[in-house]
Amino acid sequence: MTTTAPRARVEATLGRQLAEFAVAYGPSGRPLPAPVAHSVAQRVLDVLGIAVAATTLPTSAAVLDLVAERGGRPVARVIGLRERVPASEAAFAHGVLAHSLDYDDTHLPSVLHPSASVVPAALAVADQTRATGAEVTAAIAVGLETCVRVGMAGYDRESGANRYFERGQHATSMCGALGSAVAAGKLFGLDAEGVLHAMGIAASMASGIIEGNRTGGTVKRMHCGWAAHAGVWAAQLAQRGITGPGTLLEGRFGFFQAFLGGEFDADAVVDGLGERWEVPGIFFKPYPANHFTHAGIDAALALRAAGLRATDVASAELAVPTATVRTIGEPLAVKQAPETGYQAQFSGPYTIAAALLGGGGLGLGLDDFTDELARDPARRELMRRITVVADPRCDAIFPHQFPAVLRVRTTDGRTLEEAVLANRGGSQRPLTDEEVAGKFRDNAGRVLSPERVTAVAEAARALPEATSVDALLDPLMAENGIPL
Repeated sequence: MTTTAPRARVEATLGRQLAEFAVAYGPSGRPLPAPVAHSVAQRVLDVLGIAVAATTLPTSAAVLDLVAERGGRPVARVIGLRERVPASEAAFAHGVLAHSLDYDDTHLPSVLHPSASVVPAALAVADQTRATGAEVTAAIAVGLETCVRVGMAGYDRESGANRYFERGQHATSMCGALGSAVAAGKLFGLDAEGVLHAMGIAASMASGIIEGNRTGGTVKRMHCGWAAHAGVWAAQLAQRGITGPGTLLEGRFGFFQAFLGGEFDADAVVDGLGERWEVPGIFFKPYPANHFTHAGIDAALALRAAGLRATDVASAELAVPTATVRTIGEPLAVKQAPETGYQAQFSGPYTIAAALLGGGGLGLGLDDFTDELARDPARRELMRRITVVADPRCDAIFPHQFPAVLRVRTTDGRTLEEAVLANRGGSQRPLTDEEVAGKFRDNAGRVLSPERVTAVAEAARALPEATSVDALLDPLMAENGIPL
């Protein structure tokens, strides 16, 4: 009487359903749908290209130096290092690199970046366990799905608000820890019970606040690394008998109570699990800036293509969803005068100015977000004429898209308007395989030789059929092309 009912409730928890879903897929279980496997290979390529490009940052050098200094069991390769390190340290390093340029993919409406933690965690453990490409592909797929579904639990359908963000929480980091634990646990060979424990352990490690988005600091760059690190640690602890709560998500003192005040959408976590996959719909980023700025960039690029010059702009108003104004438009004086390229990535005025002046990559590229350009007097003068406001039409669409309406008053008295209501890189305006590959080449080619770029690209495409991750990671070691 005292045990039957509680045990039944534990077995039906959200965490258990996610764990059973996770262990069901792979070479010895249910096959992944072809679009999911293809999407995973694309995301691995995307993450590695971003990570390689990020090795040039001072923050990356600091992290890689710390990882190398810590030492430990040499089982996993790290981009830019000569010696192998523990899997948890490799996951940390790659997670930091993958999120440092704010170029990693985004899921909506959870509004989080899933691949930058889950992919590093999975690759690190796959390197240690000698997993096949099919095994690591399945692990990444279920890890991503777990991450974004836990994220969607914080989306309030009625108000359109993201409860994580309303409370200052970085859903990317917190949900990424759970997704990473699932991926790592699966590759360590844990059964459903073990994966559930890994999630329960990771829930006590999940963390991240987003104040840095508003006012500066580089700590956000480490959030995905910490999530990946936590996931690998949690899986290893579960492997050794440490246990977590079965009610880690919906329990009275669980994840959703701690981070969402107990208000969450349970259906978003498990409805259609295994039947309707979120993974293929995760948005790729065409531009290396906060995703809230992208529709505005597209609007500015469209006006520029139609003949508008930066010198024609008397004033401009970037209208976006109310919830995004505080990230890319406040404090306005700071957003109109970013001190660094990193701050410029979170500035609506800067991204509009950069798009009007013309950029690289797929429209704007990494070379458009340097410290020098952020402080360029001509750009600052243009930014002072650009404001950011909330817009009801955008509110009605957010967070399923990050729409924007750009209104420009020209020096000759004209009023121009360009509305972009669906993001490039999402399901309504997807990037082609060639565009994803082009983004990778642009990123990786900044550091790697053309031969190494081609080798990694081919290995990523072939990942679902590969016998290991060797071909993917070998070209990225220090002696093979990363000059650190």
